[in-house]
Amino acid sequence: MPDKSRLRRSISRWANSSDQEARDLRKTYVEPGHDCIADAVDRSRVRLRGTLRTVTLRPRGGVPALEAELFDGSGSITVVWLGRRRITGIDPGVAMAVEGRIGMQDGVRVIFNPRYELIP
Repeated sequence: MPDKSRLRRSISRWANSSDQEARDLRKTYVEPGHDCIADAVDRSRVRLRGTLRTVTLRPRGGVPALEAELFDGSGSITVVWLGRRRITGIDPGVAMAVEGRIGMQDGVRVIFNPRYELIP
């Protein structure tokens, strides 16, 4: 039985650290003048801030497309730059602000070709 309780404690610590990270990100990125990803309305223009979790090259319709997952602690959204294989400075872990219109693609919320700014 001690192994089960140790496992539960480990899982609990991991879950709490993930929750704490999300709370910290919300405090950092959700501020006046920027929208919260979880509260942003589909088909509306938004200004979002967050950290890039992943960056991948994924062709769309035969055209190269750079995809990134932006996370602000409240939720995540996929950001896509069509016709781009690489953008200098766009890497996992980078903080950035994006501005654009939210759409839906295959059930996933996405912003195509947003204006963006890297946050130091």
